Amino acid sequence: MELAVLNIQGKETGRKVNLDDSIFGIEPNDHAIYLDSKQFLANSRQGTSKSKQRGEIAGSTRKIKRQKGTGTARAGSIKNPLFRGGGRVFGPQPRFYGFKLNKKVKQLARKSALSYKASTNNIIVLEDFSFEAPKTKEFLKMGNNLNLTDKKSVFVLAEQNKNIYLSSRNLQGVEVVIAGELSTYKIMKASTLVLAESAVDVLQATFEN
Repeated sequence: MELAVLNIQGKETGRKVNLDDSIFGIEPNDHAIYLDSKQFLANSRQGTSKSKQRGEIAGSTRKIKRQKGTGTARAGSIKNPLFRGGGRVFGPQPRFYGFKLNKKVKQLARKSALSYKASTNNIIVLEDFSFEAPKTKEFLKMGNNLNLTDKKSVFVLAEQNKNIYLSSRNLQGVEVVIAGELSTYKIMKASTLVLAESAVDVLQATFEN
């Protein structure tokens, strides 16, 4: 699959990039995409919710009333979960929500996500660019030239570029990542995937290995 390389003005440069069909043209596996996206979201959860059980709250341990003859249920402590201020029964405890996923499944998921974007013509190849200083206005202008207004877009770079990242940070629906950090979830969430020309080679080299 060949795509024309555009410049930041949104015009063709005359160059073309060949996208490897073994990465951008496979039969997508929906279940692999589901599992990889689920793992990404699970790993993002803090899992720090915590409630105190009856053994963890402050309070007297004396028996508050006699065992029998009151006509009500027996109670041995003010920390009983049935009382206001008592411990909580089966409350949340800190935990890790992540789970293991095989490397080949994750690789298949990313290939499937990239193939979906390629099949729907939602991939743009942009020539390598940079800003002399962080300029949100310049980044916004480039997005308008590429018809990305009001669209969720992910810009994929070959390597870190601080000025590009800072220029995009305040724009809603825009995310800048390097090729090595591109996840299935981010690919599927974006309406348009914008690949820097040098990032295409990095992506293809990653999957070849």
